[in-house]
Amino acid sequence: MPNNDNSSSVSATLLDVHSVAEQLNCSPRHVRRLADSGKMPRPVKLGALVRWNQQVIEDWIREGCPASYFEGGTRS
Repeated sequence: MPNNDNSSSVSATLLDVHSVAEQLNCSPRHVRRLADSGKMPRPVKLGALVRWNQQVIEDWIREGCPASYFEGGTRS
């Protein structure tokens, strides 16, 4: 019988700054600096929370962490 649980295909895993820093082997402060300067994928803001989509971060790392990474066009 097939599994009808589609939640894993719909939901994205969101990472906090500490998890992203762990993947990049740097400090959380450095992750914030990269994000603020637009040198990494933009985070998702949920009220006061800042999170990154895990798949987007993994793709960015796989691409060699390009410094000119902007999702969806120019920075505002």
